[in-house]
Parts: sequence; C-alpha cells; structure tokens
Amino acid sequence: MPNTIYLDADACPVKPETWKVAERHGWPVKVVANDWMGVPRVDWVELVVVGKAFDAADDWIAERAGAGDVVVTGDIPLADRCVKSGATVLGHNGRRFDEASIGMALATRDLMDNLRASPVADGAVTGGPPPFSQKDRSAYLSALHEAIEKIKRGA
Repeated sequence: MPNTIYLDADACPVKPETWKVAERHGWPVKVVANDWMGVPRVDWVELVVVGKAFDAADDWIAERAGAGDVVVTGDIPLADRCVKSGATVLGHNGRRFDEASIGMALATRDLMDNLRASPVADGAVTGGPPPFSQKDRSAYLSALHEAIEKIKRGA
C-alpha cells in the first residue's frame, strides 16, 4: 500500500485541510469513523466505517498505520500506539507526537483525567481545551505538508 494519511475522523476539525494537502501530494486518505459522514467523492479518499464499539476506529488505525504513513488524531493513546509503530503522528493543531513527546502527552492526559474525576475538583479547576482557532488550522496545514515532504525525502 502507498503512503497513506489515516484520519481519526470523529470530531476532527481539519478534514478540509487534509483533503487539500493530500490532493497536492497525491496521497490517499483513509477517513476512519464510527458512523457514516460525508467525504469528497474522489478515488483517493476512502471512508472506513468501523462501527460503534469502543476504540474501534483507534484499533483499525493502529493495526494498519506504520512507517511512511501519517496519522491525524486528537486521541493521545492512539497517538502513542501509532508512534510506536513508526507512523508520523499529528494533532489537529499541527503538534507532532514522537518518541520524545508522547510520554509527557500521556502523563498530562492522565493527570487531567484524574483531576476531572476528583470529587474535590468537580470539573471546575480543569476547564477544557481552548477553542480551535484559525492559527491552529494554519499550523496543521503547515505541519501536514512538512511531514509528507519529510517522508518523501526519506528523513
């Protein structure tokens, strides 16, 4: 299979940006979701509906993505699995997850989960992520383009 972009598509805010970069580079995109969603009707975009089982989309992506592929996800445990398989992993804001950064991302995620679950915190001290911005969108576009160029160069 050629190099592929795997898009963890449920709640993904950068689908149109992904189409744009993938088309420019001639890369296929596997749009992996728990339910049907609209995707461009082109031969290089494939919607993969995995069903509603917990982590079904994550499992499908992690079983297939490897070196030379790009995975786009906001799911830190999925990012960890894909980094370990050698894939290039990007967050929706263009943040790259790699061997050096994934441990801290997992620890932060676990800490925030514990704080939210704490009866003392009652959700008040953790808030949520900042709203997704145009700056995030631009950073993602650049990061995806750069990741593909790096893979093409064999770096």
